[in-house]
Amino acid sequence: MKHNLKTIRTVRFVTVVGMILNLVLVFAKAAGGWFFHSQALLADAVHSLSDLVTDLALILCVKYWSAPPDKSHPYGHERIETLVSAFIGIALAAVALGLAWDAVGALRHGAERPPEGYAFVIAIFSIVSKEWLFRWTRAKAREIRSSALEANAWHHRSDALSSIPAAVAIAVAFFFPKLDFVDSLGAIAVSFLILHSAWKIIKPTLQELSEAGVSHEDQAKIYRMAASLPGVLGAHALRTRNAGGAIWADIHIIVDPDMTVREGHDLSHKVRDLLVDSSDLNIADVVVHLEPPTSSRMKAMTQRGIPIVPPPRDPRDTTDF
Repeated sequence: MKHNLKTIRTVRFVTVVGMILNLVLVFAKAAGGWFFHSQALLADAVHSLSDLVTDLALILCVKYWSAPPDKSHPYGHERIETLVSAFIGIALAAVALGLAWDAVGALRHGAERPPEGYAFVIAIFSIVSKEWLFRWTRAKAREIRSSALEANAWHHRSDALSSIPAAVAIAVAFFFPKLDFVDSLGAIAVSFLILHSAWKIIKPTLQELSEAGVSHEDQAKIYRMAASLPGVLGAHALRTRNAGGAIWADIHIIVDPDMTVREGHDLSHKVRDLLVDSSDLNIADVVVHLEPPTSSRMKAMTQRGIPIVPPPRDPRDTTDF
């Protein structure tokens, strides 16, 4: 992935807009929850406050993960983006557990008084504004292929979703004062929604940190692209890993054994450039290894459905796949 000034500016601009809206929502929900007696709205305010923390983390860290490779980090700094995404997910999970704990305590002791109708209006405003912010942030994240910014977008979505049970709980407790405990149940429902969103953020970061490869569909696409170039008889031994939304790959291609070193070198660069420049795959770099054809290797690729161009059999080569 080619990080540049546009990436940094986009992340910062989108995040600053999110911070401004989150700041407004934190004060509105906190004041509304306090003055209008709604624990569910107060829980939602804490969730919006966690959004502010993750927004700040993005603004502070984007320049580090966008830095070009150097001597101490020859593969770049994309793992910093992965760690920031993990931090966002963990922070979200911690908020959810804290909210659930407080809500259970409130259920045990009972509510002092039911919430007022103004709290419902604040919850509806939160739903509409955060859903808009989620859609806009996700679109920008996919435009620049930023996993951390997309993780923050899902954080906004979780805030929008968490306001739905809060709004329902406030409405029920307002119109039916004897059911004021529903406000605390709404806070618990909010916490479970937040936990779900946290897992959706943390899971891909765990896959990246554990060096998980790309999907079978993307592997097949890489094989087809590599084997489509003239001079490439087949491809195999693909290895991939993800870092900060980018893919790093190693692949072996089968070539004519009589090809010169210069021809092989040029062909490997053509394979690399084709894959890196692909608009469908966000590939940062590819290491291409050249190999002569063998019957066993070709048979193995055929069994795995990898595209090949049948080469002439070299009876002197008995190397196994």
